[in-house]
Amino acid sequence: MEVPMLVTDFLDRAVRLYPEKTAIVDGPRAYTYREFNARVDRLSNALLDLGLERGDRVCMLSPNSHFYLESFYATAQVGIILVPLNYRLVAADHEYILNHAGVRAVLVDWEYTAVVDEIRANLPDVEHWIVAKDEGETPAGWVDWNELVQKASATPPTRPEIGENETVSINYTSGTTSRPKGVIMTHRNSYLNAYNMIVHNGLTHDDVELWTLPMFHCNGWGGVFAMTALAGKHVILRAIDGDDILQLIADEGVTFACMAPAVLRTILDTPNKERFDVQTKPRFTVAGAPPPSAFIERLEKEMGWQFMQIYGLTETAPLLTISRPDANCDAEDWARRSRAGVAGIGVDLQLLDDDGNPVPKDGKSVGEICARSNVVFAGCYEQPDQTDAAIYDGYFHTGDLAVWDEVENIHIVDRKKDVIISGGENISSPEIEDCLFQHAAVLECAVIGVPHEKWGETPVALIVTREGQDATEDELIKHCRDNLAHFKCPTQIRFVEELPRTATGKLQKYKLREAFWDGDRKVAG
Repeated sequence: MEVPMLVTDFLDRAVRLYPEKTAIVDGPRAYTYREFNARVDRLSNALLDLGLERGDRVCMLSPNSHFYLESFYATAQVGIILVPLNYRLVAADHEYILNHAGVRAVLVDWEYTAVVDEIRANLPDVEHWIVAKDEGETPAGWVDWNELVQKASATPPTRPEIGENETVSINYTSGTTSRPKGVIMTHRNSYLNAYNMIVHNGLTHDDVELWTLPMFHCNGWGGVFAMTALAGKHVILRAIDGDDILQLIADEGVTFACMAPAVLRTILDTPNKERFDVQTKPRFTVAGAPPPSAFIERLEKEMGWQFMQIYGLTETAPLLTISRPDANCDAEDWARRSRAGVAGIGVDLQLLDDDGNPVPKDGKSVGEICARSNVVFAGCYEQPDQTDAAIYDGYFHTGDLAVWDEVENIHIVDRKKDVIISGGENISSPEIEDCLFQHAAVLECAVIGVPHEKWGETPVALIVTREGQDATEDELIKHCRDNLAHFKCPTQIRFVEELPRTATGKLQKYKLREAFWDGDRKVAG
């Protein structure tokens, strides 16, 4: 027997088995799984009543909210394709994505209607404008979500026969050097990623997830599916604030969260944390740039919380690797735990050189991370050239460079285009950054390669210092020379107010290089 793997299975199970269990807490509002499902069914019917059909695209532009969770299931069960938008992007980026995806209806949080109104005249395909809000007046030219849902039929909609390889969402990358790409996620991609998130993060029916991670970001790393499958509780956080996070952890008994390193640092740096009566010992999964080992040690020893790390990309749904204590890595092996970890279940991972050959598992030889798995995306929407550039010779090529050890523990060293080659030596900028992070005065740092007449390139560090703390260039260079091989150390330190990032928080090193490079022509550093 072969039954298609559809993400709607997850909510169906929760409603069938645990209808009165709390599904969502969003500020003063709470919904059981029965109530959540009723809103999902009504939203599906409302979209169909508007004339939307299977295969049409609908966008969701919003911070985390119960509306966002509803949009995932309401679209999926009737074959409409969701386009989650990054609310941190500017209007011009939204205009490009909405037109490129051919979106017919926009679902927009009340706080962002003005952003969409700014480009409304340039969106010829959009026919319906729906605002998500629980309170306040409906802006002119918009239809209120709750009113639309209330008018729709409460009868579960007729579901079309959907295949597991059909598109469930198109997730646009933030793009650090070019236009965003529309990453096609299928039901199968998302389904199997949800299983891996359940297994590798140790999720259970009793878990309470705090949504600090934006739901637009690769479908919340699959958490909208994984946590729902187990009928866990979703606790919504609209904006990042250390006090709010700790209060929710205490009030709701939070046991699990996915977040970026910057959010964890916000928690760690929140003053007087003992004010909050936190009874649980939450598990926190972190993705993005590998945090320094000292950061992990501080989190677990100071807070008593369990740290896990995953590595993945939007194109991989996203989980590729997991780092947590196991038979090859005990709880206090901080250096190994600061790595990206080992391949997840069903992931064939290789580190390949420029000729497509695996590099030795010696912890030194650098190769590009390449993957074969059912979580790898179906392609780039309307961009076959981008698909062909990423998937070839049987593997998805991530563009990330790493080393691996004898047990295939991956340690990311740089983006493929970001490696610093100085005097013929390959230098890992994350290794230098990890060293600098250990200095008490360093809040943020980025290391880039800049032109050098003798060595070709030399490392330069851009530093944001902690409030109330100072450090000199000589002091930080000496700190690096005391802890690293001298050829790896930065030859310059530049202090800056902030570092440029994409809307999803990824560091834009190419912008930092613009001060040192003019196109392909070297300029004086």
